[in-house]
Amino acid sequence: MSEPAPLSGRCLCGAVRFRARPRRLEMDVCHCGLCRRWSGGALMAVECDPGLAVEDEGQLGLYASSDHGERGFCRACGTSLFWRMRDGSFLAVCAQAFDAPDRFVLATEIFIDDKPANYAFANDTHKMTGAEVVAAFAGPPGSSP
Repeated sequence: MSEPAPLSGRCLCGAVRFRARPRRLEMDVCHCGLCRRWSGGALMAVECDPGLAVEDEGQLGLYASSDHGERGFCRACGTSLFWRMRDGSFLAVCAQAFDAPDRFVLATEIFIDDKPANYAFANDTHKMTGAEVVAAFAGPPGSSP
């Protein structure tokens, strides 16, 4: 199976437009407290090649949310756009920021041990605890959760 083509996306107001190449046509959900607070719910994101092409980087805001990760957002409207490793080795783009998010299939839920009891997804997914996610990131180069 070939790698998906680059896909376009944007923030709510259109000030930040981007192109990203998904690694696969699947989205993952993060239930960690930081992602839930940042996105206003469970974060649905798509793992993409680290090279994100942004049309107007002047409208792109970055927030260093930990010593290893940063979050990208639109400075004008506040739309959450992506989470990436600060060293550039991993990029997860918010699924709903893509122009056609319905192409992605929900595949994996991470930090399942942090998920509050007030919601659940109906479809069957691969589930990983926080410890399993951290271990996957600490694995061999090129591996990802």
